[in-house]
Amino acid sequence: MAAVTIRNLPDETLRALKKRAEQSGRSTEAEMRMILQNAVRPRRGMGTVLAEIGRKHGGVEYPKARNRSLVRPVNFES
Repeated sequence: MAAVTIRNLPDETLRALKKRAEQSGRSTEAEMRMILQNAVRPRRGMGTVLAEIGRKHGGVEYPKARNRSLVRPVNFES
């Protein structure tokens, strides 16, 4: 695995990273690694996530053909 050195990191940023790491139960190094991995990981949309969950649990069967009949508009005047 590669090693990275970050120079000129402001003290305030390092303190914030250490605090964040402590709150999440990780070392400062592990927290920085997690932040970097999340920053470059491709994002999946909500629809993709929900579709994956559906497939994981057996999916849903939909009818092959849609009902394409015309729909009459609602008349609110009596």
